Amino acid sequence: MIPTHIDCWQMTEPGTLTQTRVPMPALQAGEALVEVRGCGVCHTDISYFYMGVPTEHKPPLTLGHEISGVVVAGPANLIGKEVIVPAVMPCNECEICKSGRANRCLSQKMPGNSLGIYGGFASHIPVPAADLCIVGDRGGVPLEHLSVVADAVTTPYQAGVRGRISPGDRVVVVGAAGGVGSFMTQVAKGMGATTVIGIDVNEDKLKTMLNYGADFTINPRGKTNKEVKEAIKAYCKEQNIPSNYGWKIFEVTGVKAGQELALSLLSFVGTLVIVGYGTDETSYMLSRLMAFDAELIGTWGCSPHAYPKVLEMCLDGRIELGAFVETRPMSQIQQVFEAAHHGKLAKRVILTPDFN
Repeated sequence: MIPTHIDCWQMTEPGTLTQTRVPMPALQAGEALVEVRGCGVCHTDISYFYMGVPTEHKPPLTLGHEISGVVVAGPANLIGKEVIVPAVMPCNECEICKSGRANRCLSQKMPGNSLGIYGGFASHIPVPAADLCIVGDRGGVPLEHLSVVADAVTTPYQAGVRGRISPGDRVVVVGAAGGVGSFMTQVAKGMGATTVIGIDVNEDKLKTMLNYGADFTINPRGKTNKEVKEAIKAYCKEQNIPSNYGWKIFEVTGVKAGQELALSLLSFVGTLVIVGYGTDETSYMLSRLMAFDAELIGTWGCSPHAYPKVLEMCLDGRIELGAFVETRPMSQIQQVFEAAHHGKLAKRVILTPDFN
């Protein structure tokens, strides 16, 4: 039975959350109604809420874009299916989409930003049905855990595609133990990189990454960029691999120090992919790109067509979710936001609806 309303937590203005109910909308042609089972808390949500980063749809607005759930209304072939809702849903018709870059469609819809008032911190969400990722046999992996596939895992995958990670590649991940960086590290290894160096200031989490894709780790706290480079050089000498060319670097922190470190590591025929979002400006002598014959690439979201491939990696063990996520009731959203804002979360939190 379809409810007459949607329960949700709305950002009525930046810094203020309110539990409320909104009328259940009439589904438009091509839409599906998903009953939310889990919604991950992303740094982007925190940026909207605390930092005043503008949303396309102005508040009041339900945030949340890492969503898994069950289709309860819409196309007959989807009713009852467990699905992941893509964080970026393109129009699939424009020139950008048809060129194969649908992840950066200028007419894209994003839950918790540009999909009207609707987001994942709710009981239900109406979404375009065409790009939903059907889960199928999830082999015991909780459906709630799969919510983070939408963004936390697919964004690193898209970064890997943009960086053309291939078997045998050598990779550095700056921010390797963070909420997205921990998956970037796993994705790099899962896509075939033979050497993955993880860099992060969180020592405990960094050590954990040695069990999840990282072959060598460096904590840059208290070190100059030159000293980090020397540590990489020493490891490469030990492993008899080149240290000064061909590396693919993924910057996931979004902070100035991480970006400057990543830029300093870029060398001959190397590639630097910018994954993390931040507002600080940094400087770089662009002529070095010319001299190195190197590439500097930006990446955004992930095209829905890639979601099944990423889901497969999560279900076949190449990417571990359980060790990096935890579930909490959605009624704790304000406490979770506060903890996330102050960097006090050990794992990526997935909120599960518990509306009365």
